[in-house]
Amino acid sequence: MRDAPTLPPDPTGQQRRADANEHRRAVATALGRVVGSDLMEIPQDVPSADRERVTAAAMQAGVPYIWGAALPRDPLGGRRGGIDLLVKETTGYVPVLVVRHKVSDPGQGARTSPLSHPLPGGARVDPLRKVRPQPRDQLRLAHAQRQLQASGFAASGRATGGVIGMDADVVVWHDLEAPTWPGGKNALAEYDTRFADRLAVAAAAATGADPLARPSRIVECRSCPWWPVCETDLKAARDVSLVVRGEDAVALRKVGVSTVDELAALDPDEQVIPLVGMLHSDAVILARAWLRDLTVVRRVSRMDVPRADVEVDVDMESFGDLGAYMWGCWLSGQDVGEEHGYRAFATWDPLPCDDEARSFAEFWGWLTGVRLRARARGLSFKAYCYNELAENRWLLGSAERFKGRPGIPTVAQVREFITSDSWVDLFGIVQDQFLCAHGKGLKTIAPVAGFRWRDPEAGGENSMRWYRDAVGMDGRPPDPAQRRRLLEYNEDDVRATHTLRLWMTSDAMDDLPFAGDL
Repeated sequence: MRDAPTLPPDPTGQQRRADANEHRRAVATALGRVVGSDLMEIPQDVPSADRERVTAAAMQAGVPYIWGAALPRDPLGGRRGGIDLLVKETTGYVPVLVVRHKVSDPGQGARTSPLSHPLPGGARVDPLRKVRPQPRDQLRLAHAQRQLQASGFAASGRATGGVIGMDADVVVWHDLEAPTWPGGKNALAEYDTRFADRLAVAAAAATGADPLARPSRIVECRSCPWWPVCETDLKAARDVSLVVRGEDAVALRKVGVSTVDELAALDPDEQVIPLVGMLHSDAVILARAWLRDLTVVRRVSRMDVPRADVEVDVDMESFGDLGAYMWGCWLSGQDVGEEHGYRAFATWDPLPCDDEARSFAEFWGWLTGVRLRARARGLSFKAYCYNELAENRWLLGSAERFKGRPGIPTVAQVREFITSDSWVDLFGIVQDQFLCAHGKGLKTIAPVAGFRWRDPEAGGENSMRWYRDAVGMDGRPPDPAQRRRLLEYNEDDVRATHTLRLWMTSDAMDDLPFAGDL
């Protein structure tokens, strides 16, 4: 397996790791300014065994804060690893994770302490934050907690772990023994179950016994460097997970449905086992579509796609959780005094920035103006996006962040728009009216309608890298060519949405296979 070919390094993934390292470095610097000599940093440029010895000696000496800890190995438990920060409580150490994503949302109820006092004993119920569920963070904390317990350095009492997120102003504390997981389990119990499973798989492989784990496609496969290996095996076996993923594939195998062919042979109207991700009938039809190499089939005999006299396709570009730097629009339909075609409202100041308020206000003002002029002329109006979750997040978030500034709508005004029949999520229509054998993403569906992106590397992940160059985030001058590339990419996205809905309301649907015929 070690010699098997893997995917080449993903530049976007490498950039995310570099960003995460930069974020951790900034947090370490900020913490060092507050606690001074109480913070000890473990050298990272030495062998892991040396880092473990230095960390153990620091804990033995009772150093208040240990950064970059390499925890003592647990040979009996089969564990090794590290944690970004260890903080000393009266009876021992508590693990703290530093991550480059949000760990809380507006609300109340999270237990937090300020970065200037990053101790669980100083935590208070936060009236402004609620915990954002991040299961991976809790499992990483549970792993560190088990290592601390095995080495005898864990604080006594209830197991607790902290997370410092992207905002890096507070530590959000998790009770790792609270029953917050499905089935009433806590994070430690969930971790123990998963870890025991992995140990069993490794032990079987080490002894040459029949493997306890075989390839099965899940969402994370698309970013795994080993996917070419697993994909080859899965396609050779025509494995059922190529059509249904995750727990549904496991459930079907338990009742003897292991291949796409076996799934396709079932009666769509006779459910063999309840599925979580989709209806049984849909799974059978998808299997039959997969065998015929059909990307999409119609779920309905006649498509129902809302249309209007005046139409605007909208696509937003954001950079992680930092903000939305571009709102692109494609205007079509009857005349309302605006030139048809593409326009973009963008800021090229590195996010987060004040200029984002200006670009968002201009976008909202233009969209509202088109909507009002259509109404004044007695024309119907609709705006379209592909997967409203992203656009709605930044429509509401921008209204909240920049409230009171010139041209910024109120949150109530945004809510009125996104809950009206003037705002149409084309992804939802695709989900309801198509069965998609190879995914429902715009990059998968729009080519079936005849659309092609001009940039061969077009994609959300790559656009993150282009954005860094466009605004000069890495100390280099801003690159005008990458700005043009992003504008072209955004234009193609809105044109793809436009093309897709025209196709869905055309006579071409008569030639598209109907699920009932499969």
